[in-house]
Amino acid sequence: MSVTGERVRLRERLGRRAGPLAAVALVVTWSSGFVGAELAHRAGAAPLTVLGWRFALLAVLLLTVAAVLRKPLPTSWRAWGRQTLLAVLSQVGYLFLVFEGVTQGVHGGTTSLIAALQPLLVATVAGRLLGERSTPLMWLGMLLGLGGVALAVSGDLQQTGTPLWAYALPTAGMLCLAIGTVLTRRLDPPEDLFPTITMQAVITGVILFVAAAFAGQVAPPAGGLFWVAVGWLLALASLGGYVMYVFVNRTQGATVVSTLLYLTPPTTMLWVFLMFGEPISVLGLVGLAVSAVGVVLVLRSRPAVRGSS
Repeated sequence: MSVTGERVRLRERLGRRAGPLAAVALVVTWSSGFVGAELAHRAGAAPLTVLGWRFALLAVLLLTVAAVLRKPLPTSWRAWGRQTLLAVLSQVGYLFLVFEGVTQGVHGGTTSLIAALQPLLVATVAGRLLGERSTPLMWLGMLLGLGGVALAVSGDLQQTGTPLWAYALPTAGMLCLAIGTVLTRRLDPPEDLFPTITMQAVITGVILFVAAAFAGQVAPPAGGLFWVAVGWLLALASLGGYVMYVFVNRTQGATVVSTLLYLTPPTTMLWVFLMFGEPISVLGLVGLAVSAVGVVLVLRSRPAVRGSS
């Protein structure tokens, strides 16, 4: 059996065994990022400030771990070029545009709804480029997931005086993440999970910190809430959410990882209730249930993941 074939079989076995736990961990930790964004907003931090410090500290932490454990990173230009492309799309572009959209007045619920369009886009592209067939039942599940998200955030879709151009920011962020998701499967990077996360953290940290310096937004705001937000985002959203995102994408496919994100808006609603005491609406609970049914349909009806290389 070829090396590629053995890797595909190993990923499928790993995905079957760890799949359910990884899926739950992805939804919980990915949705925690929106809570971190709210904490950063309450601390008065600009998007570049909080994201720059978040990824700078993450890069230092992971490089330290790599040095202590003697895990050398790839040195080839091809590897770093590949990870730079994926980091710019899936982290720099996605996170900055979403954070900036919220800063410009786009409500968090509306941002979540825009981001929830990603699974349909990824499923359409994945079928053509990656060989990940989407069955009719999977499409039904994805549509149910989108409908659940719409119900969960419908109360938030009110006129707030936000300029129309601001809605293009989270939309562009959603497109960045969708393209990055498909490219990850298409390129099938040979780097393992730890070097992948470390390389992307270094690349993202350098880009965002330099951008913050040029914008004069490096200095953090006074008070401890900013560092609470940075620590929250670093531990849960980066070490938890993005690690699980890469893992599920590699082991279960682009369509599955994107469909799981349908549960992010209603799960964020639960986070906000627990963290800030904001009430949960009946529509929010209904939306959570509908989204959950849609995700289960996708996970149960998906064909076996095939190799992309």
